Amino acid sequence: MFRLSNLLKSVTEGKPSRILDGSIAIWNFTNRCNLSCLHCYSRADLDSTDVLSTENIMEALPKLKANGVKFLIFSGGEPLTRKDIYDIAARCKELGIVTYLSTNGLYTKTSNAEKILDTFDYVGISIDGSEEVHDKFRGLKGSFKESMKAVDLLNSYGKTKVGIRFTMTKDTYDDLAFIFDLAEQHEIPKIYISHLVYSGRGLDNLEMDLSKAQRIKAVNFILDKAFEYHETGRDIEIVTGNMEMDAILFYDKFIQKYPEHAEEMKKRLIAWGGNSAGRKLLNIDSEGFVKPDPFFPEKIGNILTQDFTDIWTDKPVTLLQKLRVHPRELGGKCASCQYLNICNGGSRSRAYAIYGDMWAEDPSCYLTEAETRGVN
Repeated sequence: MFRLSNLLKSVTEGKPSRILDGSIAIWNFTNRCNLSCLHCYSRADLDSTDVLSTENIMEALPKLKANGVKFLIFSGGEPLTRKDIYDIAARCKELGIVTYLSTNGLYTKTSNAEKILDTFDYVGISIDGSEEVHDKFRGLKGSFKESMKAVDLLNSYGKTKVGIRFTMTKDTYDDLAFIFDLAEQHEIPKIYISHLVYSGRGLDNLEMDLSKAQRIKAVNFILDKAFEYHETGRDIEIVTGNMEMDAILFYDKFIQKYPEHAEEMKKRLIAWGGNSAGRKLLNIDSEGFVKPDPFFPEKIGNILTQDFTDIWTDKPVTLLQKLRVHPRELGGKCASCQYLNICNGGSRSRAYAIYGDMWAEDPSCYLTEAETRGVN
């Protein structure tokens, strides 16, 4: 994740930035879901049966904590379909693990709103454009209204921060501005914008990814909104995901506006380090398989048959060892890119999906070879 708003604010105000002291785990606790989203990497559906028992999960949580996991994102499927989800989150709180809930909001009602807010440290609800676009993308008519009801309901309590999550594809591209208007009108404090990764239904629907020209235009719009919010004091946080090259476009804009802070910003971008799959990011899927990120084409272990400490720390497989080299040793234009220590080469999943090579350049990178070499 690229927390550009936080970086922008902290550097210009001379304050420390948010540093990830530990790892983030994204756990797909279930593959059961009440929607059929076009981009779903886990191909979730409502007929899925949970593989992991409450006991399986509870046994694993202390091991995650012992191996440096500080943040746990509750994902799915739809995590609120599990009856034990609050108990799992409560155990995380006991262990000192920060919990994020990623949900479609359709199971959020007045009856459980306060419980959700008291249980989770952050809630992200998926909104993928205007009503017509969202409903088509999510596969259920009326889902936009229900999801927005959940956003407004949860934010009305003024407790936990509740933001919206938006995935950019050709289907949702024209509604990017709508998402920002929505956040402004409903006073939503955070927007997370995810670029498409080729996995699950996202791989089946590869043709729905943006062209590079569209991506550059979209990212420039996002960055301009971040600078606008910063300069006007609007308290809306912007985060982008799955496209670490956004940091490079951001840096170019930043040094034009704040040249006096250019050196400090570059230091912080290098310290951030770009794509962290296998280093500071891991995924556990609904069957207990551990992967470097949710989209990864290869598994590195399973918590049902192996000790998590062995998988992540004591006996990391060769793949993990290579992912943890920073910057990574990659081919294509990444091999000579002057920004590799910032973006770390982007998504290995996209590289594998297109080139069949885990260590090729990210095919979605929108920087030209001339730009990667610093040639005007």
